[in-house]
Amino acid sequence: MEIVLGLLAVLVVSGLVAAFIAARPRRRNAELEPPSAPPLPPKAENGSAPAAPKPAKARRPQIPSEEELARQAAEVVAEAEAVLAGAREAPVIEPEPGEAPAALKPRFRDRIGKARGLLAGYLGSVRSRTKIDDESWEELEEALIRADVGITATTALLDQLRAQVKAEGIQTSEALVDALKDNLKKRLSIADRTLRIEPGQPNVWLFVGVNGVGKTTTIGKVGHLQIAEGRTVIMAAGDTFRAAAAEQLELWSKRVGATLVRGNEGGDPGAVVFDAVERAAARQTDLVLADTAGRLHTKVNLMEELKKVRRVADKPPGKVTEVLLVIDATTGQNGLVQAKQFTEAVEVTGVVLTKLDGTAKGGIVLAIQNDLGIPIKLVGLGETADDLVPFDPDEFIDALFA
Repeated sequence: MEIVLGLLAVLVVSGLVAAFIAARPRRRNAELEPPSAPPLPPKAENGSAPAAPKPAKARRPQIPSEEELARQAAEVVAEAEAVLAGAREAPVIEPEPGEAPAALKPRFRDRIGKARGLLAGYLGSVRSRTKIDDESWEELEEALIRADVGITATTALLDQLRAQVKAEGIQTSEALVDALKDNLKKRLSIADRTLRIEPGQPNVWLFVGVNGVGKTTTIGKVGHLQIAEGRTVIMAAGDTFRAAAAEQLELWSKRVGATLVRGNEGGDPGAVVFDAVERAAARQTDLVLADTAGRLHTKVNLMEELKKVRRVADKPPGKVTEVLLVIDATTGQNGLVQAKQFTEAVEVTGVVLTKLDGTAKGGIVLAIQNDLGIPIKLVGLGETADDLVPFDPDEFIDALFA
């Protein structure tokens, strides 16, 4: 740091001096060159010469004096010395040996601005009322439905809220909104959101979902999180039907430091997962993250094949401890339909909600847990590997109502 700033100061001083030296010869040459003769004025119509115009005063270039250059150089040197002094006084915090600097955890408040903006208009209208009336309830209902909470969950939520208003004597609109906020937190806080790991055998986490929701990317990010926690990971490229799916997962495995097991394009997905489990057992690997094809939930034969993959993965020496359904949060109620179909086929244990930082409305979080009882365990709040975070209901609701 000191060397760089010192070199910077030297270069600035040298530049100022060079500019002064280069300017002096030009000034001397300009003084020696004879002035060019002005053009002859045109004659007047009567033959008399018109009055000669006053010669314009030549503007001489402003060249700093040697004293001014010296003063500027002294200021640069003084400023560089002040920066160096501040750098010496600033404490330097170094990580412990072998410890990587911790990445900043993305905050819900900073990432779900679009969902918050949608809800804020309705809630602001409710808060502006002097009392709780029929229009207050209608606006709350419209706000929840537009936020993708769904009809069933909205009806149950408002029925409970009406009973609470009557029992507790809530009279102001502000208190009504606060009661809604607390009610949402309680509904989301009852689920177990831990990712299960059973020691002593390879744990298999299956990732399922339709095309385009981000399963393969999610596997890469989950692998990053688990390796950061000290676990060993094998990634199984079980999506043998999508072009370049294995190549995409291979890039993630190299990036995060995981082992990859892949098969032939169009091959048996169950065989790939079986090979991955066998290798995990031989190498005493903690975790197998298995990708699957982007099954269309309307194709019965494809869902049957997915059941087969789960049965293969659950045979000794491996054990399926998580089946994570990846849902694009921007799909809204269509994501709820997907969740129902996949839950019936492979017993989904948790949801990974991606793209929550985009145009997602946020209410799908409550709809999934209310209608299906499936906890949301991870959410995607951005593009980087560190933007996949555990779902925190309190932080999410606070950010949504901020």
